[in-house]
Amino acid sequence: MHGGLLRRLALLAALLGLAAAQPPFRGYYYLLDCGAAGPTTDGRGLDWLPDGGYVSGGVPRQLPDQGRGLLDPALATLRVFPRKPGAKFCYELPVDRNRRYLLRPTFFYGARPGSLPPPVFDLIVDGTFWTAVNTTDDVLAGSASYYEAVFGASGRNMSFCLGVNPDYTDGGPFINALQVIQLHDSVYNATNFNSSAMGLIARTKFGSAGDVERYPNDTFNRYWQPFPDSKHAVSSTHNVTSADFWNLPPPGVFNTALVAEQDAPLVLEWPQIPLQNDSYYVALYFADTVSNSSRTFNVYINDYSFYEGLTVTSAGLSVFATQWILSGLTRVILTPVSGLPPLINAGEVFGLFPLGGYTFARDARALESIKRSLQNIPDDWNGDPCMPNGYAWSGVTCDKGLKPRVISLNFSSMGLSGYLSSDIASLTALTDISFANNSLSGPIPNLSNLRNLTRLHLQDNKLNGTVPQTLGTLASLRELFLQNNELVGAVPLNLLFKQGLNYQFLPGNNFSPRPPR
Repeated sequence: MHGGLLRRLALLAALLGLAAAQPPFRGYYYLLDCGAAGPTTDGRGLDWLPDGGYVSGGVPRQLPDQGRGLLDPALATLRVFPRKPGAKFCYELPVDRNRRYLLRPTFFYGARPGSLPPPVFDLIVDGTFWTAVNTTDDVLAGSASYYEAVFGASGRNMSFCLGVNPDYTDGGPFINALQVIQLHDSVYNATNFNSSAMGLIARTKFGSAGDVERYPNDTFNRYWQPFPDSKHAVSSTHNVTSADFWNLPPPGVFNTALVAEQDAPLVLEWPQIPLQNDSYYVALYFADTVSNSSRTFNVYINDYSFYEGLTVTSAGLSVFATQWILSGLTRVILTPVSGLPPLINAGEVFGLFPLGGYTFARDARALESIKRSLQNIPDDWNGDPCMPNGYAWSGVTCDKGLKPRVISLNFSSMGLSGYLSSDIASLTALTDISFANNSLSGPIPNLSNLRNLTRLHLQDNKLNGTVPQTLGTLASLRELFLQNNELVGAVPLNLLFKQGLNYQFLPGNNFSPRPPR
């Protein structure tokens, strides 16, 4: 696999060094201060908006006073969601279809002496499980936790969700801040985002010994972790025009580097955590720290040749692989060929993971229409209705598959009001429907398309109008409960005399008697 990628690497390195300069870019850009009552500005001058307009559930809270004075305003509040097993609570964000987005949620549970460990929960984007959030170690260190991924947008909205997994802990999810930033078309564009997403493993500025670095001129507000090494670290003051790089790294990442000793290789253990045996996106960034100079060296990752004969000048370049296999601890080795010793300025590693499926499109549209026709709906009716597995909307049951169908609606006793949308008839895989014991009004829609329907429970509502004769044409129907509504007219004969049908129309309706036959 590695050898098969080398030819692409040679081309990619050349392209990255010569990519056309990119114009200023913004696109959709969300900085959400979760739980905040109004706009805030952080210590870097970034403006954050309250999140209430993008999420329907959860309760805003402030962190205890003892921790807030040390925080940027965006971390001083949080939104907490209930522990409802199998529920996902989603932010719905308008996006540009077929663009890619960097998502960065941040979590800070705060110092709470004597309290239970922070909740553990899942992150979900559209129908795809992303990762589990466990902030325990960071809480003990008094620091915030952030996660980062890049997803492609498949529609006009992107759903970012926090999922309650009953196998984890007894607490509900929480979130302090959410950044969703549209990326330029040239950034991370070698990945097929129609089938995969990328989760950040490491983004590192080699030779830096301070805190996490962020740069005002980085439109995408990326975080670069330090990698101190006093023996090999050097700094540089000349400017690299990183607008010519496809991934648009901020120029500031090139002002430090790790440089090998003369005639010796530079060996780094990076990333500094063991990795699962899988495919990874690896990007390495280089710029000579000496003006008008160059150096040539070979790049190896875990003893596999990543790039041979790489010539680096002060203009800078980068090389990357889109599907590089890594496992366990990783070593990056730079061996000299000619000129000055090898060096490296920065690097990024992302894990690749497959996208989950999406609910069958017609079913998803129908459920959205049903949702609009109802009031007092559950606060987890957001995101994909069926996916990922285990996270369907409350009351919705789906079959299995990458494009699951909705097979059951059990919305009984949910406190719903509103009316029954005629788009229920578009859910043609349905076998069971129950809206029993709610406060629905209006007529019963035509359900003749639901050829697989076996149970229809609409009792104990305020439905009016007549009983549709088309219900009698449903060959599979075995249970029909309509009692305690405000229905009128005559019950159709094709229901009264339908073999095998268990029905209940009374009490509570105002049916007219039929004349003697």
